[in-house]
Amino acid sequence: MRSVYVALLLTLTSLHAARRSLNSINDLITCLQSEQTNILELLHWFACEVEIDRNNVIRLTFDPSSGDYGSHRYRNLEGLLESPPRGYQYYTIGNIHQHTSVTLPTYVVNSLRRNILWNSARILIGVNEGGAEAGEIIDQVYITQHYDASENQGSSYDPEHTYRITTHFLRQLKELSINEIQRLAQSSQTGSFTNTSAAHSQKTPRRAGRM
Repeated sequence: MRSVYVALLLTLTSLHAARRSLNSINDLITCLQSEQTNILELLHWFACEVEIDRNNVIRLTFDPSSGDYGSHRYRNLEGLLESPPRGYQYYTIGNIHQHTSVTLPTYVVNSLRRNILWNSARILIGVNEGGAEAGEIIDQVYITQHYDASENQGSSYDPEHTYRITTHFLRQLKELSINEIQRLAQSSQTGSFTNTSAAHSQKTPRRAGRM
């Protein structure tokens, strides 16, 4: 009975963690995850790669089942996320050691920031695989990372470093260059970080170039 209770508690803890949302660059920079991994670079690439229409519908521009950009199916065996609706499938993106014909850009693979836990950060997406636009529509976007090797958790993802990413956040990432984002992260680590979301929202939006 005790083992059942512990398993249920761990599942509820994982789901609670996955429901936490990040709505801006400031939200992510204040997380330890932004200092330890290349998640800022990976998420910036993803935001610029996908298409977001005026109705906030997110569309893929590549096939995650093909292995492109270090992607593959994520079965959610540890119950990190809620069970996907019928017709949906989770995928994980960002394995920099996965050999594919389409690889992540250099600024993601070779992040210039310190304290990088190599190949730890991942993006998880829920994809609608039914209907007329099967495999194109993204319903959910999360970031996560593998447990540290010292925790002996194998290849599982850490629920304490799992967050849902809002469409607003993705749009904000599109408007900034990777150099601007990295400067914000460096300022945060040196203690000179200031909230730039309000100021940036007053600028004329511009689409970040592909890198």
